Amino acid sequence: MLFSRYLENEKETLQVARSLAQALEGRGVVFLQGHLGAGKTTFCRGVLETYGHTGAVKSPTYTLVEPYTLDNLNVYHFDLYRLSDPEELEYMGIRDYFDEGNLCLVEWPEQGEGILPQPDLYVRLQADESGRSMTIESFSEYGRTTLNKFDRIVHRSVEG
Repeated sequence: MLFSRYLENEKETLQVARSLAQALEGRGVVFLQGHLGAGKTTFCRGVLETYGHTGAVKSPTYTLVEPYTLDNLNVYHFDLYRLSDPEELEYMGIRDYFDEGNLCLVEWPEQGEGILPQPDLYVRLQADESGRSMTIESFSEYGRTTLNKFDRIVHRSVEG
């Protein structure tokens, strides 16, 4: 299943992220791909705010992962941009983060290829001078179920 939408501004990116967060229900593996400035961290902020985070959200470019515990949810925000070798992920105990009950948001997943698990959802963002295009694709049964819920949430918010 595939969702595709053009987003005119940051507000629309946050709205889509919040809708997806509702559908995810605080668990799963979401890969975020896009060049610098495409909106990956903005998307993560929308997800985190949905679960009650009120502080700043910045890409954990140097630490690789930023953990958030929100209303009994464990959310891990990864930024693998500066990763030089996917094997480095093994040294940090990457597999421990991908427990079934956690939500893992992974920016620059291509940097961890061969080590990272298959995502439930793959979000691709592309920015230009007038806005962003976004596609979300499912890669698991949970991803398909989540994307179906997300589609219903988006349609309800458009109609209401």
